[in-house]
Amino acid sequence: MDTLVSMKVFRHVVEVGSFVGAAERMEMSAAMASKHVMHLEQQLGARLLNRTTRRVATTEAGREYYERLSQVLTELEEAEQVVGAASVVPQGRLRVSSLSAFGLSHVMAAVADYAAQYPQVTVDMTLSDRVVELIDEGFDVAIRASPGGMKSSSLIARQIATAHLVLCASPVYLRRHGTPKSVADLANHNYLQYAGVSALELATGDASPRVRLSGNLIVNHLEAQRVIVLQGAGIAMLGTEVIGDDLAAGRLVPLLVDDVPPRELPIHVVYASRRHLSAKVRSFVDFLAERFANESLWPSLEQIKALAVR
Repeated sequence: MDTLVSMKVFRHVVEVGSFVGAAERMEMSAAMASKHVMHLEQQLGARLLNRTTRRVATTEAGREYYERLSQVLTELEEAEQVVGAASVVPQGRLRVSSLSAFGLSHVMAAVADYAAQYPQVTVDMTLSDRVVELIDEGFDVAIRASPGGMKSSSLIARQIATAHLVLCASPVYLRRHGTPKSVADLANHNYLQYAGVSALELATGDASPRVRLSGNLIVNHLEAQRVIVLQGAGIAMLGTEVIGDDLAAGRLVPLLVDDVPPRELPIHVVYASRRHLSAKVRSFVDFLAERFANESLWPSLEQIKALAVR
C-alpha cells in the first residue's frame, strides 16, 4: 500500500472521527480506509486508533503522531501547490545566458518587455560569448549562435533568428590599405581574429594554395572585435547580429560577397527539456521566438550583397 495515502487517510479519520467520513474524502470504501490505517500501524509498530462499534478515538501515540503528521502533510500540500502553480503561471527566478553583443543590441530590450509583461518572474541575465554549461551552472535558458547549427545533445534548441557571417571592413581601413578584389588579395591585409577560433583559410578558386588570413590583433569578445574593425584596424568575419546596424549605416562594408558568400548563422534559444517545462521557461522561449520572428533585426542576404564593395 502507498504509505503516503495511508497517512492522509489517518489524518482524515482523526479529523472527521470516522472511517466512513474519511473514506468519502479520499473517494474510497470504508473498508479500504480501515486497511490503510492498519497498514500504517503495522509500519509504525504502534496502535494509533481505538475502534469501537460507535466511535473511533486516537491512542496517546496516535494523538502525538497526528499532530506531527498534520504539519508535515500541510507543508507537503503547500509545496505541491507552489510547484503546480509554477508550471502554469510564470514566476520565480529565470537565469538566462546570452551572447554579449546580440544581448546588448537585441535581447536586453526584449527582456525589459518580457519583465513588464510577467512581473512575477525575476530575470537574471548573464552576457557572455562563452558557451555556458546550462545544467551544471544553473542556467534555465541560453541564447547561442552556431554556424554549423546546434549539435545533438540532451538540450532542446529552438531557432529564433538567422544572421549571416560577413567578411567586412571599415571605409577608413579600405581607404588606407585598398579594397581586396580577390581572395588572393586578402593575404596582404590585416585579419582580426576572434580568440579560440581557428585561423581563416579561403580557397582562391584556382589551382593556387588556399589563402590563410592572419593579422596582429586577437580578441576574445565580439563587441571588442566590432570596435577595432570600426576603428580601421583590419578586416574581420563578423555576424550580422553584431554588425547589422553598422552595415546598414555604411560604417562597415561587406567584402568579396561572391567569392566569400555570407554564411548563415542560426541563433537558438536552448533549454534543458520539454518534459515538465516550467511556465517561466516556456513563456520566455515563446516570447523570444515571437519577438524576433516579427522584427527585421539586420540586413537580409540580398541587402548585404547590395551593400558590398565591388
